[in-house]
Amino acid sequence: MKRFGLYLLFAVLMPVCVWAQGTDDEEEEDLPVYPGAYDMNAYLPMLEGKKVGIVMNQTSEINRTSLLDTLLSRNVKVKKVYTPEHGFRGLSAEGETVENGVDAKTKTPIVSLYGNNKKPTDKQLKGIDVMIFDLQDVGVRFYTYISTLEYVMQACAENDIHLIVLDRPNPNGFYIDGPVLDTSLRSFVGMQPVPIVYGMTIGEYAKMLQGEGWAKGTEQLKMDVILCKNYEHFIRYKLPVAPSPNLPNATSILCYPSLCLMEGTVMSIGRGTDKPFQQWGHPSLKGKSSYYFTPVPYWGQKTKPLHAYQDCYGQLAAMNESDAYYLLKDQLRLLFIQKAYYLFPEKDKFFNDYFEKLAGTRELRRQIEKGVKEEDIKASWQKDINAFKKIRKKYVLYKDFE
Repeated sequence: MKRFGLYLLFAVLMPVCVWAQGTDDEEEEDLPVYPGAYDMNAYLPMLEGKKVGIVMNQTSEINRTSLLDTLLSRNVKVKKVYTPEHGFRGLSAEGETVENGVDAKTKTPIVSLYGNNKKPTDKQLKGIDVMIFDLQDVGVRFYTYISTLEYVMQACAENDIHLIVLDRPNPNGFYIDGPVLDTSLRSFVGMQPVPIVYGMTIGEYAKMLQGEGWAKGTEQLKMDVILCKNYEHFIRYKLPVAPSPNLPNATSILCYPSLCLMEGTVMSIGRGTDKPFQQWGHPSLKGKSSYYFTPVPYWGQKTKPLHAYQDCYGQLAAMNESDAYYLLKDQLRLLFIQKAYYLFPEKDKFFNDYFEKLAGTRELRRQIEKGVKEEDIKASWQKDINAFKKIRKKYVLYKDFE
């Protein structure tokens, strides 16, 4: 491999969009935030002479250039790419099978880590010396990239592979809220006892998985986390690339923790529209709301969205990013699902079996059915949240909001 010279990356690359919450005491100039991938001086030397794998998708970029292309251009020996839910280009719909393949541009083999093969096998890892993990998470327990992270950590530990996590900011990293997972409800949408919104970057989360012994067998894993530059937890960070098809903008990302719970009900949350996770509705609510939307499959989608081609009457949760931020600031809101349950005529058909897995608790469904007030429901989470905060505090790598 060619010798790596001094790489003055931060001086030449365009900054990522970011703005911080202001303070009453003073106004400071906001500094551009750079994800860990941008700090190539920190990890390129660890790749020299090594056979490299990358866990990545369309969010794994440096100044809008794919991390794969960037590393190959610097003669890094990338042997395989491993890709999570939604695929290498981030175009597969939720739950849709992601197939193995080959990148058309670079001819690099692509291994799917979604479907029946969520954990890389020994065969799939054969010949890999170093694994890079670079995915843009959104800081919500049921977003599956952190589950993929856990499986990759275990597989790397079992195969004596050095893992390098390129950290990225958390767009929901400025608060903690929601019930802590009851581990009897473990699934790919919730594997560890953390709240729905846990206030950690994916690098911090990896440190916690290892440090708490939650990712079994990773105690001796050699793992490095490459930190973001200028990131702090109270920053409002706007993603430069959509992390998945139905989180296309900052508004949907901010609403996602609250509205995704409705995926465990009969309600549509706007999949198949231009406002996914910004609205909710159902055809049977006609006459109970004047607001409606009509889901339709997007081009190339293999499965139809819920209530496709039917007018769904309900509510727009947030018109834009400012609405979403100030409505949902520092908290997960239950008012949407409570209102939907109140309006829906067939109460016994409102929830489905997926709801408990998303919520991470059996109690929330019972509380909604009994009409418990939002503030009382949230008060019932506080003991577990406070216990989690003590654990989290040990692994925070950036200036915190608390």
